[in-house]
Amino acid sequence: MSMSFDQYMRDSVQPMRDELTNLGFQELRTSEEVEAKLPNAKGTTLIVVNSVCGCAAGQCRPGVGEALKHDITPDHLYTVFAGQDKEATAKAREFFAPYPPSSPSIALLKDGELVHFIERHQVEDRSADQIAADLTSAFDRFCR
Repeated sequence: MSMSFDQYMRDSVQPMRDELTNLGFQELRTSEEVEAKLPNAKGTTLIVVNSVCGCAAGQCRPGVGEALKHDITPDHLYTVFAGQDKEATAKAREFFAPYPPSSPSIALLKDGELVHFIERHQVEDRSADQIAADLTSAFDRFCR
């Protein structure tokens, strides 16, 4: 029995999803799930727009993981997967205005309002440690 392309893609991205869910992130896979969680999230919410690109693997996910070792962290952790969960990603991006769509990217919301955002170009040009330092600074500022 041959595997469909869709099944192949689901299987190949699962480890990339697991990197974040193993850190405590909840995946939002539909626009309805995003709509149910983001506008009503009290306190602080970290949303990672995950992707299959090398900078997501080498810098974004490791940087997020390092940042979550900090003493102060967001109340809620969510992730959407660009290119896989298209509707969920599009709905999440509505909360990131005025920033254009980019993946990977990292958003910090406080009571549903965007307070800090890391775009793809800020992931590509920095190390995981630099991304972690950026995030922990934002955590210190907004998650108290």
